[in-house]
Amino acid sequence: MKRISIIIPVLNESEALRQHLPLLQKARAAGHELVLVDGGSSDGGIASAASFVDVVVASPPGRARQMNAGAEVARHELLLFLHVDTELPEDGLAQVQSAMAKLSAMWGRFDVRLSGARPAFRLIEFMINLRSRVSGVATGDQAIFVRASIFRRIGGFPDMPLMEDVALSKTLRRLASPVCLRERVTTSSRRWEKQGVLRTVLLMWWLRLLYFLGIAPARLHEMYVKKK
Repeated sequence: MKRISIIIPVLNESEALRQHLPLLQKARAAGHELVLVDGGSSDGGIASAASFVDVVVASPPGRARQMNAGAEVARHELLLFLHVDTELPEDGLAQVQSAMAKLSAMWGRFDVRLSGARPAFRLIEFMINLRSRVSGVATGDQAIFVRASIFRRIGGFPDMPLMEDVALSKTLRRLASPVCLRERVTTSSRRWEKQGVLRTVLLMWWLRLLYFLGIAPARLHEMYVKKK
């Protein structure tokens, strides 16, 4: 089975690192690689996290840039991009290995579950997973995985401050349909709880609509920061 390089971009996420990196140590013991990409953190979290990962990479800030920097140094044949506040299922990496053992499989993603208990989150999860399955577009919260050779062939994530996951998906789906694993990653619902569920849903759908209408990602990022 091909081994996996797990690439984690961070910026001032010391608490999330303390919480989530210990959960990935079984992956390291199984021969997978953890690549932590720091975008210039100032909270001391990187020094504490260094012993929990295989490689620490310094990068200019920006999730796309950081994930590309991690992919450049990754050693294994499969890449998995993981947000620091997202947890893989117990057998998640084995599922990725099994799915990607098929020659036709080039990339994929998991279904997602939000960590909060509110009933509204169950509906949001359902809509995210359904939309992704129908459209062939994945978001970063779904732990996108891809063959390293394919990722490098297409030039990685486009250098854009927002919607880099959507843009990558649109490029990859022209090569192959994604593997849609029904096993769920669990991602933090803190953004939804902090900003309000309805407000967050409307903002994300509005930004996505504007992106598909051709509004520049830099402009969308400005709007997102102002609304946060």
